Amino acid sequence: MRALPGVLLVLLAAAGCATTVEGTPVPAAGVTSGRDVVSKYFTELNEAGADGASAQRDFLRRTQHPDFDSQCELGNLTLRIEPALSTLRTDPKWKPEKSTKTPRGTVYVVGVSVRIRRDSATLAEQIGSQRVVVLDGRAYGFTPCPTR
Repeated sequence: MRALPGVLLVLLAAAGCATTVEGTPVPAAGVTSGRDVVSKYFTELNEAGADGASAQRDFLRRTQHPDFDSQCELGNLTLRIEPALSTLRTDPKWKPEKSTKTPRGTVYVVGVSVRIRRDSATLAEQIGSQRVVVLDGRAYGFTPCPTR
C-alpha cells in the first residue's frame, strides 16, 4: 500500500507530459492590435528627430498623453528610439511617476534602445523600457526627462 502514492504520482506526472493542445499559438489580441500603432509611434518619433530638435519637441508635445502634462523639455537634444517589439506587452497597473491614477487607454511597455544626440553628436546610449498608451486608436507617450 505504501507504493500506491508513489505510483499515482508517477502516473499523474506522465499524464501531464502527454497532454497536447490543438491549434496554433496566437499572440494576445490586445498586443497584436496595439503593435502596429506603437510601431508607428516610434517611426514618427524618429522621423521627427531626423528633422531636428524643434520637430521632435513638436511631435512629443502633440503625442503627450492628454491626461498628463509633461514638465520636461529636451532642449536641443534629439532621441532615436528603437523598440524591441518582440518584448511588447500590456502593463495595465503602471502609473506615471508621482501619479495616483493609471492613464486612460491600453498601456504597453516595450524594451527600447535610446540614442541621445545633440546636433550630429551622440551623447549617450541607453537600454530600458518605455510606456506607450493606445487610446482611441492613437498612440500617446510621456516626454522623457533628461537626467542631469
